[in-house]
Amino acid sequence: MVISNKPLQFIIAILIACLPVFGFSNTPSESTPVQTETTAVAHEAAPTSGEETSEIKEQIKEVIGHHVLDGHEFSLFSDSETGAHYGFPLPIILWDNGVQFFSSSKFEHGEAVAESNGNFYKLHHEKIYKTDAAGTLTGDEHHPTNAKPIDLSITKGVLTIMVVALLMFLLFTSLAKSYAKNGGISSGFGRLFEPIVLYIRDEIAIPNIGEKHYKRYMSYLLTIFFFVWFLNIFGLTPLGINVTGNIAITFGLAIITFIITTLTANKNYWGHIFWMPGVPTPMKIILAPIELLGVFIKPFALMIRLYANIFAGHVVLMSLIGLIFIFKSWLGSSLSFMLSFAISIIEILVALLQAYIFTMLSALYFGSAVEEHHHEEAHH
Repeated sequence: MVISNKPLQFIIAILIACLPVFGFSNTPSESTPVQTETTAVAHEAAPTSGEETSEIKEQIKEVIGHHVLDGHEFSLFSDSETGAHYGFPLPIILWDNGVQFFSSSKFEHGEAVAESNGNFYKLHHEKIYKTDAAGTLTGDEHHPTNAKPIDLSITKGVLTIMVVALLMFLLFTSLAKSYAKNGGISSGFGRLFEPIVLYIRDEIAIPNIGEKHYKRYMSYLLTIFFFVWFLNIFGLTPLGINVTGNIAITFGLAIITFIITTLTANKNYWGHIFWMPGVPTPMKIILAPIELLGVFIKPFALMIRLYANIFAGHVVLMSLIGLIFIFKSWLGSSLSFMLSFAISIIEILVALLQAYIFTMLSALYFGSAVEEHHHEEAHH
């Protein structure tokens, strides 16, 4: 299909509306973790020492690696001079010969061993390993061989998902109630999202799925659009959240699209996969495995596209901010700051664009699954 310029106009309008809210607050959002965790390095390292510069680079890599990972505590910022961390712990839920439940504060930011019902656990690179009272980890430093219990903890990413789900529930419940109360006229804060809802219906769902079937998928399309968009926006805040940059999350979203497509597909959809009409029989045998492989490639593309764009955006932005601590000159630092600010503005557009693309592709897959049989194909 050919996409008109309406989606571009829609994205530009949303971007302009969001710039006053998110544009200027985004730079400290990503720079906060770097500044708080590398301040000591910036004061201690001399800019002319190659060895100390290399040490700064290594610590910046650690900060970036820590930023893109999920966390078992919600750390807002830390004081590099006193070593104090400011935030709040999250519940740890493990399955290890029964349920083990305790607070992440027992780990003391990864420095201590947590004890629960006679079992000892160590937090290492945001993964929990079973260990002894001394916290011994065997094997490689980055790949310990200790047993890992099943981790069902409420992590930073899980908490963010819960917050976004609650926010969406409150927003759209109030919007639905206003429709019922005012005779189909929206009111309140939720009315700000009414044009987006109508756009998804008129420009995404109906053209790609069709008038006959689109209503079956509207609830999912609306949910996935606002869910991905809100999570992407949360990732641009100073909280250091990277939910949609986690491949496990994008895998789950892609699997849901795959399941809905598979369970709602009609016989015409499966007929075009296993026995394509109008194609010679030998070619049908050859093309059927390829078409079947395409069924699984589609959700895989959904997963990788969202994950790679969001993950790469965080890494690039954090790397540019880290250059400020490496160059330490008015020219290099100023250039790094300007590039970081420009990338952060682009990330606002990417946050919306990725939600739009995920929703659009899901609608395309649904449309192909319920496409009606064309009579002219039967005569070939």
